[in-house]
Amino acid sequence: MREQVQEVLNKLRPFLLRDGGDVQLVDVDENGIVQLRLMGACGNCPSSTITLKAGIERALMAEVPGVTEIEQVF
Repeated sequence: MREQVQEVLNKLRPFLLRDGGDVQLVDVDENGIVQLRLMGACGNCPSSTITLKAGIERALMAEVPGVTEIEQVF
């Protein structure tokens, strides 16, 4: 599952980079919880929660079977 998550993140990365940010995969556990770290401009952006939940989480849950939740790691 980790490889599938990384593939989806690689598809989303250009959009984050365009805004001066990035995302790093920290972990995927056996319960399907994906831990991500937003970096650069995304790390301290007021909209980072929306980016994480409405954008990244939606894409991961749609494309990677078994993903149940996204958690932001600081």
